[in-house]
Amino acid sequence: MGKKTDIDWSKLGFDYIKTDFRYISVWKDGKWDEGKLTEDNMLHISEASTVLHYGQSSFEGLKAYRTKEGKVQLFRPDRNAARMNDSCDKLLMPHVPEEKFIDAIMQVVKANIDYVPPYGTGATLYIRPIIMGVGHNIGVKPAPEYIFTVFCMPVGPYFSGGLKPCKFIVQDEYDRAAPHGTGKQKVGGNYAASLQAHAKAAKDGYADCIYLDPATHTKIDEVGAANFIGITKNNEFVTPKSSSILPSITKYSLLYIAEHYLKMPVYEREVFVDNLDEFKEAGACGTAAVITPIGAIDYEGKRHVFHSETEVGPTIKKLYDILYGIQLGDVEAPEGWIYEVK
Repeated sequence: MGKKTDIDWSKLGFDYIKTDFRYISVWKDGKWDEGKLTEDNMLHISEASTVLHYGQSSFEGLKAYRTKEGKVQLFRPDRNAARMNDSCDKLLMPHVPEEKFIDAIMQVVKANIDYVPPYGTGATLYIRPIIMGVGHNIGVKPAPEYIFTVFCMPVGPYFSGGLKPCKFIVQDEYDRAAPHGTGKQKVGGNYAASLQAHAKAAKDGYADCIYLDPATHTKIDEVGAANFIGITKNNEFVTPKSSSILPSITKYSLLYIAEHYLKMPVYEREVFVDNLDEFKEAGACGTAAVITPIGAIDYEGKRHVFHSETEVGPTIKKLYDILYGIQLGDVEAPEGWIYEVK
């Protein structure tokens, strides 16, 4: 993409762009070093690193937003810190203290501040923290050393053509995670396990596939790499409850918004795939898209249409507008949700 001054904000996709600085810190001999910013976007690690052989790694994704007044702010980075540490517990990696996690993100955003897209462009600065096992180790055991790194890049709006419903297919021959496995953690292996199913869905003309619970294949777990939300005909906000669903920060934010801003009853419960007709609207939510409206789900040769295959439902639109408005500083946020980058 070249220099930041050359960026056409209106033409950004979700692609890697090398920005000026990234943060790196090393855990060795039982402690983290102070960490530093570097211009080097290449990692130098041992060929015996556990991240390469055994997938000992976790990552997060969050964004920096520029407000109408020109301020730059983060959305709930403390929740990303907590979720990364939950992943670290699962994979026997050292915690990244919340203070260190947020400080690293602040440093990276400030060092690349000119890459934060202007308000009104629909573009944002995407931030990717990663922790991985490195060092010389060939046995199946936790690594002797770890790298925590954070990089960022400007990305375009997820909906280049506006907020449009997408269609999905239930593929119950694939699981993204095992019962009591790593489905609740944001670890690299979950995404490697999803590539084949996604490729098949895309080839068949769908935005992505829907995964059912791995134990019984009767309940909705995730929609591709996102969480499912549904609006019932009784105007309730519902999202699945399962031991193999990633706890989406966007989902829990929408649960709060539905209850406190829209005064809706909210439920986190099992969502049976045979009972999709209880929903009048549906969506997939996550950091990248906020909400992808679900127009239709195909399951066992039948199509279930929500609201419309071409128009966004009114409640999904309201939820999207409020959450994105909070992130951009246009809607008042609940206390503690916004961190200003100064």
